Amino acid sequence: MAFLYRSTRNENEAVTASQAILKGLAEDGGLFVPDEIPELDKTFAELGTMDYRGVAFAVMRQMLGDFTDEELWHCISSAYDEKFDDEKIVPVKYHHGAFYMELFHGKTIAFKDMALSILPYLMVTAAKKNNMEEEIVILTATSGDTGKAALAGFSDVPGTRIAVFYPKDGVSPIQEKQMVTEKGKNTFVAGIHGNFDDAQTGVKKMFSDHDLKDVLAENGFRFSSANSINIGRLVPQMVYYVYGYTRLVKSGTIKAGDPVNVVVPTGNFGNILAAYYASLMGLPVAKFICASNDNKVLYDFFTTGTYDRNREFILTTSPSMDILISSNLERLIYRLSGNDAEKNRELMQSLSETGKYEITEEMKSSLYSFYGNFANMDEVAEMIRTVYNEDGYVIDPHTAVAAAVYDKYKEETGDDTPTLIASTASPYKFTRSVMTAIDPELSEEDDFKLVDRLAELSGVPVPQAVEEIRNAEILHKTVCEKEEMESVVKKFLGI
Repeated sequence: MAFLYRSTRNENEAVTASQAILKGLAEDGGLFVPDEIPELDKTFAELGTMDYRGVAFAVMRQMLGDFTDEELWHCISSAYDEKFDDEKIVPVKYHHGAFYMELFHGKTIAFKDMALSILPYLMVTAAKKNNMEEEIVILTATSGDTGKAALAGFSDVPGTRIAVFYPKDGVSPIQEKQMVTEKGKNTFVAGIHGNFDDAQTGVKKMFSDHDLKDVLAENGFRFSSANSINIGRLVPQMVYYVYGYTRLVKSGTIKAGDPVNVVVPTGNFGNILAAYYASLMGLPVAKFICASNDNKVLYDFFTTGTYDRNREFILTTSPSMDILISSNLERLIYRLSGNDAEKNRELMQSLSETGKYEITEEMKSSLYSFYGNFANMDEVAEMIRTVYNEDGYVIDPHTAVAAAVYDKYKEETGDDTPTLIASTASPYKFTRSVMTAIDPELSEEDDFKLVDRLAELSGVPVPQAVEEIRNAEILHKTVCEKEEMESVVKKFLGI
């Protein structure tokens, strides 16, 4: 019997893995978490002989227990194919004292492709398993990368529609153009006057609106999510940490069972939570290094035990991390509380009403394996320049946040444990920030001229994802207030 997933706010709401994927968010606004996290049933030596698809199957079959092996193989083989421009799917490269897992070789050149390439297949399979007849409406807020990756994944997928909201002035020019030029006939994109937290709050509000749910049902629709609040996003993200570790074992860099550190540039906390969940499956992680930008709400939380979003929201050069409400932290808080749904609900209610909450000393003591720090925009630019000057390797601003924080961690601790860094986006997605960090005199250049200059500097060809939007027609022109999000979704659905 496959284990169930329960809401972090109501232990009585229990569903199968496929039902959790379809729902996205629990009825009470909680997030679905597994009753248990089973251990890997393959040794690291065995996993080291597998390609990315094999490792994905080994990890995901443990977590998605009501999917048959045949169903899961279909989803995996359909997702991780020629859409990725490197046959390894996730190349691991050594630079600046760490092993960089390049998670940006998918269709939209960001790490979100790793999960959003497979989520549509998981969702369509889940719908068939549960005899669902309604059309699935993917409702998503994005800080820049999830939006295009979700649009690309669900574009023209039968039985689905997708609506994406992004902060109008809070993403890079390349990120915005990727979204607003999306051609899928079942897609809708809107910029909002506000920040990512406003977009995410609006989406969550629609999910928890029972009257809206009834209206959707009457018209043959139901909401689901492509954000990392959906367990179908989180489980595929666990895979690349296991894969990266086994590449180090395979190369002889470490022996099976040796510990590693993991550094993750963190905004919504989903990516680092996936690493934590992988450790609960048996991945030997010594330290989870949570790297924040100037919006350092998570650094403050790990330092003080108080989560407080009551602060200035700062637009940075790493916009996908410009977040003050880290939704996935709720899953960790739930676990720290001993899976106490009532305690977790109280803390989340405090966050909603006062903008902050404080965990107990006992809960705080359970965070010993986490380290938090931050890098400001000057430090990020300096890190991009440093890594490039060392050996011609170019990293994006989010990866630079991680690298800068890792340098601080090493300086503080002297820890020389082999370390995996989640390199979350191609530098081509943030060409202006990257190129002006390397050479400030380029600040006046056009964005696409900077793309060509980056190709010359790095020796890495311009990705198709960027090439195809140079002269693409802008198809999505909606801009709305955050209070208008529900009405524009209804208009998109024709209800």
